[in-house]
Amino acid sequence: MRARHIAALAAASALVIAACGSDSTGGTATTAGGGGGGGCKVGVSWNNYQEERWAKWDEPAIKAAIEAAGGTYISNDAKSSAETQATNLENLITQGAKALIVLAQDGTAIKPAVASAIAGGVPVIAYDRLIEDPKALYITFDNKGVGRMQAEAVFAKVPKGNYVIIKGNKADANADFLRAGMEEVIGAAVKSGDIKIVGETYTDNWDPAKAQSEMEQFLTASSNKVDAVLAENDGMAGGAIAALEAQGLAGKVPVSGQDGEIAALNRVALGTQTVDVWKDARALGKAAGEAAMALCKDADASKITGASPFTTPGGNSLSTILLTPIPVTQDNLNVVLDAGWITKADLCKGVDAAKVAVCA
Repeated sequence: MRARHIAALAAASALVIAACGSDSTGGTATTAGGGGGGGCKVGVSWNNYQEERWAKWDEPAIKAAIEAAGGTYISNDAKSSAETQATNLENLITQGAKALIVLAQDGTAIKPAVASAIAGGVPVIAYDRLIEDPKALYITFDNKGVGRMQAEAVFAKVPKGNYVIIKGNKADANADFLRAGMEEVIGAAVKSGDIKIVGETYTDNWDPAKAQSEMEQFLTASSNKVDAVLAENDGMAGGAIAALEAQGLAGKVPVSGQDGEIAALNRVALGTQTVDVWKDARALGKAAGEAAMALCKDADASKITGASPFTTPGGNSLSTILLTPIPVTQDNLNVVLDAGWITKADLCKGVDAAKVAVCA
């Protein structure tokens, strides 16, 4: 998988829909500008809106891009239910959505609903998570690259020893993309015996509490002889670190994560999390909102600016836009601070300023 930067998408010059529908995540559907009909209504299906990232970063960026192009944003929340999400797609279309952005709870389970939408003339963007439909537009970060970056940071600290790998939801293709990237870094050391994987598991819904329980079990089974943890996201990293802390090992065992959560970046500054691969969700949301508006004018995903063919694990060729992530460690925390992603107060909470330059 090759990372590429997003090319700017041409803003659609659509007119505004006069009527505003209901936004089931809690707000109201909105339009930009004024005037008559003809604008595009974009429906967004969230898998679980309760997660910090979606409400804080992704949704505002998606809405802003849609509204800037004269469109209307509507959404609903599947609350971690694949069955509910399939119904939610139908509901969004019933409300008048002319394009859909889908953050899949289960990339396989949602395929029939996506195929039905596309067959009915409603283009679909697979947002951040793969949906194996060749007519969908797939917009995400280079997830294999994320896994590689996580492993590189941890491997640099621990090139030999006992590793635990805490993967995300099995139904989410990203869990395997990340694992494949990790393998590129640690694979040879595993084969040589320098690294021994003493625990590896998928984690339902990427749940931090479940990750903590899994980590506790791996620590017990190995008599606390764990030298490194590759956790695939920040929430699960937090769960793993809580388990390590209970055994007096937090800060002694390198741990990876991703997403740029405030708590995780603070852990990087504190030294309990080694790396947080930052994916600027503002850029991802902007790309998706702009692409949705473009698809309203022409449903051919291959014509979207910046999209290139990507062959999926299922053998499908999807038009895909991949953004480039950035690994953040104590050495470059200024990147997220300078970008306005986090405040210095949140980043440096409880941190010894003498030990972390950015907190001085």
